[in-house]
Amino acid sequence: MDDAILLVIEGKHADYPGFTPALRKKGFTVELASSGSDAVKRIEAGFSPDVAVVNAATLRTTGKRICQSLHEKCETLPILLILDPDREVEKTDAEVVLILPFTAQKLLNRIRHLLPGESKNSLHAGPIRLDLEKRIVRYQGKRTRLTPRLLRLLSILIEHRGEVVERKSLFSQVWETDYTDDTRTLDVHISWLRQAIETDPNKPAHLKTVRGVGYRLDE
Repeated sequence: MDDAILLVIEGKHADYPGFTPALRKKGFTVELASSGSDAVKRIEAGFSPDVAVVNAATLRTTGKRICQSLHEKCETLPILLILDPDREVEKTDAEVVLILPFTAQKLLNRIRHLLPGESKNSLHAGPIRLDLEKRIVRYQGKRTRLTPRLLRLLSILIEHRGEVVERKSLFSQVWETDYTDDTRTLDVHISWLRQAIETDPNKPAHLKTVRGVGYRLDE
């Protein structure tokens, strides 16, 4: 699950390593915050990471208050805390504490153990992850709960990703009807779906309109 979403709280300190480049190289989506307050603001704005990595060594702190603030905003968020060897290890809200020095591989292993398990009934298309049981789609740090109809619509598009699905066929499958002359309702639902799975719904990178034919989901 190296496509997981991480919130990394990390400063710039010449004496201590930053791990953001290594995590991104491994395929993680990383949202970088420069302080605890910055991280809290991102969560309040709707960012929903799988794991928070608090590199307290680069912030010249124990990270205790940052971990508390994160858990106050998101009680179930797993936290990994990185400390320099000169800091005394205090009681903390972090699930894992790593003391420098350690390898990037050790950090990766600890992060993977903290990642939440996905429902067995899920679909993927590039950065789009759809949990069919929970009716939740995850995209770039955003979680959106879908209506049953939007869930059906997205699941069909994911199953046929890279292919053009004709409008009438899509409408017939989602609405379970043979009447396909008026597909304006489909257009509205496509618009709602783009709000959930596009960075810019007005310039979709994934859910494309194929004029005169239908829609195609690109990874």
